[in-house]
Amino acid sequence: MKCPYCAHERTRVIDTAHDTRGAIRRRRVCQKCNQRFSTLERAILATPLIVKRGGIREEFSHEKLSAGIRLACEKRPVAAADIERIVNEVESDLQKLGKAEVSSRYVGDQVMRKLRELDQVAYIRFATVYLRLDDLESVRDEINRLLDMKDKKSA
Repeated sequence: MKCPYCAHERTRVIDTAHDTRGAIRRRRVCQKCNQRFSTLERAILATPLIVKRGGIREEFSHEKLSAGIRLACEKRPVAAADIERIVNEVESDLQKLGKAEVSSRYVGDQVMRKLRELDQVAYIRFATVYLRLDDLESVRDEINRLLDMKDKKSA
C-alpha cells in the first residue's frame, strides 16, 4: 500500500477492524514519513448487470442504490447503518444468484420488502417512484395494501 503523503511503497498495519459496510478497516503507518492513514478493504465479487425497464443494461451501483434508499428515508428515524445494511444485503443476494443479468424489478422488489419491514413511510416514498404511483388513487391503494398486511399480522 502506497503512502498517500509521500508515496513510499512500504507501510505497516497497526490496527484492523471490521467496518459496518462489510469491509475491513486497516489503520496504517508509513515506514518512511511515519504518517498514519486508514484504508478500507472490501472483496470484489461479480455482480450481475441490471436490466432496466427499457432493456438497457448497466452495472450494479452500490452508491446509486444507497442514494435512492437514503432519499426515501430522508427525515425518517432510519439509521444510516440500516440503509447500508439493506444495500449490502441486496448486493450480496445479487452475487449469490450467480447470474450474468438480473431485472431491475428483482432489485426493486428486494428493496421494497426490506423497507416495508424497516419503515413504512420510507416504503411508500420508495414505492411511489419505483412502482410509478403517479396519482393519489394508486398511492392510496398501496397504503391500503400495507395496512391490510399490518392487520393480518396483528390478527
